[in-house]
Amino acid sequence: MWCYRGGSISAEPRINDRIRVPEVRLVGPSGEQVGIVPLAKALELAQEYDLDLVEVAANARPPVCKLMDYGKFKYESAMKAREARKNQAHTVIKEMKLRPKIDPHDYDTKKGHVVRFLKQGDKVKITIMFRGREQSRPELGYRLLQRLASDVEDLGFVESSPKQDGRNMIMVLGPHKKKTEAMAEAREAQAARKAERQGLPADAEVEDSVEEPVVEASAEEPAEA
Repeated sequence: MWCYRGGSISAEPRINDRIRVPEVRLVGPSGEQVGIVPLAKALELAQEYDLDLVEVAANARPPVCKLMDYGKFKYESAMKAREARKNQAHTVIKEMKLRPKIDPHDYDTKKGHVVRFLKQGDKVKITIMFRGREQSRPELGYRLLQRLASDVEDLGFVESSPKQDGRNMIMVLGPHKKKTEAMAEAREAQAARKAERQGLPADAEVEDSVEEPVVEASAEEPAEA
C-alpha cells in the first residue's frame, strides 16, 4: 500500500457494495459469461448464490466482476504463495579456504564440507591462501585445486577454472544436482526418518511441513604463526 496526496491506494480488489459503477460485465461462479448487467442485478445474484461480487478487472469498460467466495479465494491464494516460496530455490555460494600445504587430515575434513555443499545443490568457492614464500609456488595451489575437483567430480564440476586473485587462488565448483532436486530429496529423507521413528513403513506418506535443511558454515584454515 502506498500513499498519494494524503490518500491510500490498496491492492485489494473492490467487493460487493464497495463497487461504484452503474453496470458490470459479470462472470458466474463457474467461470461462465453472464454478460453486462446493472450493478444492482449483480449484487442481487451474489446474495442469491451466497457469494461475493468481486471486481477482477477494474480498468475494463465496463469493469469485470466475478461471483466467488472471496474469503476462500484469499486463503487459497495465500497457501499457493506460501508453497511457491517453500519450493523456491536460491542460488547459494559457499566458500572453503585451504592452505597449499594442508595436511591430509585437514584436507579430508575440508573435502567433506565441499561434498556436503554440492549434495545440497550449492556452489562452492574454493580459495587457496598463500603466505610468505608460498606466493612464489602457485603450482602448489593449482595442483591442490585440481586434486579436489577430481575427488568430487561425481558431485560437481569446475564452473570457474583456477585463477590468481592477489595472494589467493580461486576456483568455483558447481553442483551436478539442481537446488530444487536437492531440496526435494532432503524432504523425502526427513519424512522417511520421521516414519521410521513412528514405526511406519519406509514408504508410508507422512504429513509434515519440512523446512529447507540448514547448511553448516565452513571453517577457515587457521593462519600460520
